[in-house]
Amino acid sequence: MIYPAKETFIHKAAQALQQGNVVAFPTETVYGLGANALNAEAVAKIFEIKQRPFFDPLIVHVDSRDMVKQVVATLPDIALRCMDAFWPGPLTLVLPKSNSIPEIVTAGLDTVAVRMPQHEVAQKLIQASGVPIAAPSANPFGYLSPTTAEHVARQLGDKVEIILDGGQCPVGVESTIIKIERDNITLLRHGGIPVEDIESVAGKVNIIKHTQVEAPGQLPYHYAPKTKIVLIKDITNIPDDSSCAIILYKKRDLPFKNIHTMYLSDNGDMRQAAANLFTCLHALDAMKLAVIYAEEIPEVGLGQAIMDRLKKAQARHS
Repeated sequence: MIYPAKETFIHKAAQALQQGNVVAFPTETVYGLGANALNAEAVAKIFEIKQRPFFDPLIVHVDSRDMVKQVVATLPDIALRCMDAFWPGPLTLVLPKSNSIPEIVTAGLDTVAVRMPQHEVAQKLIQASGVPIAAPSANPFGYLSPTTAEHVARQLGDKVEIILDGGQCPVGVESTIIKIERDNITLLRHGGIPVEDIESVAGKVNIIKHTQVEAPGQLPYHYAPKTKIVLIKDITNIPDDSSCAIILYKKRDLPFKNIHTMYLSDNGDMRQAAANLFTCLHALDAMKLAVIYAEEIPEVGLGQAIMDRLKKAQARHS
């Protein structure tokens, strides 16, 4: 059931977390499906509801440096610099885990993914519950991430008793994930903080092809609507057909009359495009079209995160 994110309902959700239940809540990136990260049985409910593979680790959300110390075993200087620069915000750090974190959270790895969300509702929920919250996106595994409470309710239905409605998520794509080992930083997932910004604070970020899952979003397909997605470079090559749709990253005059058209931004602003990505995909997917064409966008800054999501959506139907 959807509840407005007022103090009364935030405390109601916090009590549910303390009792070992699962709740859905907004962050600045997407809506999360959360459980007490210190309670293995509660976390297992997340995997059951999402039908998520147990080898796919979760992100632990915290509200303070003190809570970080409950979650991780060590905090290298580079991690502290990243926290100072980007927390609260859409950056997840993968660090050696503490013994307090159950292995179901980390998929048996000796590292844990942790971040401090910027959304006021998420912060209040963590503070009210008094525990770190393990939370992937609040959707069935492999499908579109939710950026509104309605998206959560539509996809998960009565599997979640409490959905806190904090409006549309302002960032709209998941967090950037980096792994920190001593003085080395490795990118595990593109997201809401561009790699260039991280490098300006912490130095070179290694971008390599991964052979094992170390963080959420590393599977070859993910974030997919039920409708087929096709990435295109030249929009003049697509049919002007009412059974199809096209997503463009900025508004402009088009030669089409029949195809359904949605724009990610007014003038190519990447922040606006990222915030609108999943909202556009949800809306078009609900129309039960034959195919959704998506214009390729420059893979610079947040464009890397947007293209990562679109490529994985396309891969599901390849």
